[in-house]
Amino acid sequence: MPIIIAFVAGLLMSVGVAYSQMIDPQKVLGFLTLNANWDPSLMLVMAAGLAVYSTGFWLFAKKDKPLFASHFSLPSKKDLDKPLIIGSLLFGAGWGLVGYCPGPALAAISSGSVGTLVFIGAMVAGWFISRRLPI
Repeated sequence: MPIIIAFVAGLLMSVGVAYSQMIDPQKVLGFLTLNANWDPSLMLVMAAGLAVYSTGFWLFAKKDKPLFASHFSLPSKKDLDKPLIIGSLLFGAGWGLVGYCPGPALAAISSGSVGTLVFIGAMVAGWFISRRLPI
């Protein structure tokens, strides 16, 4: 059952990012570029995501376990460390330079865009390289 729930959640996210045009790097860069052509429409996407997450958290945070799992899988780490800071900087730089983050990039594979495929290749290569770095 967990694999079905994960599939449905991933499918729902993919449909959401496609519908909101977050798979279009120009739309994302239009939001991230604060100039006369600024496009604030993705704030609605973020607000909707925050509203859904907040509601779910409020409804289920005090439960003993999730609906479809034996226990909650919450992060135990609470401190800021070097890998988190470096990863956050790289993520933000990549998102700001290219207009993609991993989820929407994977949802955009079906576009067949060379830029999307190059980004995903670079993302996978970066993941493999980061596994071998002694940070």
